[in-house]
Amino acid sequence: MEKVKLEIIGLSYSQTQSGAYALVLSEVEGLRRLPIIIGGFEAQAIAIELEDMTPSRPLTHDLFKSFAQAFSVTLKEVIIYNLKEGIFFSKLICEKEGKEVEIDARTSDAIALAVRFKCNVYTYESILSSAGIRLDQEDVDAETPTPVEKPKKSVTIKKSKNDLSDLTIKELENRLDKAVEGEDYELASKIRDEINKRTS
Repeated sequence: MEKVKLEIIGLSYSQTQSGAYALVLSEVEGLRRLPIIIGGFEAQAIAIELEDMTPSRPLTHDLFKSFAQAFSVTLKEVIIYNLKEGIFFSKLICEKEGKEVEIDARTSDAIALAVRFKCNVYTYESILSSAGIRLDQEDVDAETPTPVEKPKKSVTIKKSKNDLSDLTIKELENRLDKAVEGEDYELASKIRDEINKRTS
């Protein structure tokens, strides 16, 4: 079967399912998009890696990567190979000492691992044909690049937490650690941006 290479172009809060997120993949050489609904934990795991954030303790996907590397296992690629009743099925193509092994995985976990191993993501033409959304060339030309949005916490961030201008670099770093530990990644991103702005 013909494989089609995909890339992540968007990650945002789902408008249709409460507590879920929409991961949008695009074929690299084409006009089709493949939207996949994923859970909040996996969305955070993907967003953290895409935003180059480092949690104080390793997340599950980071642990998997460290474990694989410790035993010389490489993740070569991820393939979204099936679609049944609206659910995507994926597999990890791993390699150790020249031997390939396929491991079944949820698509959200597979993508979270793919961004960590920096490997390619593929699907088959048949899946993209049935589940993909085709954009007209005019839509693509007019389409502005979709930033990868970090999943937002459902709690409202108090204004005082957002006021970072009066804090020292050391205080900002302490608050960054607390935000990551509390999984408040939106605030953590703002703090990191403030630190970068001051130190650049």
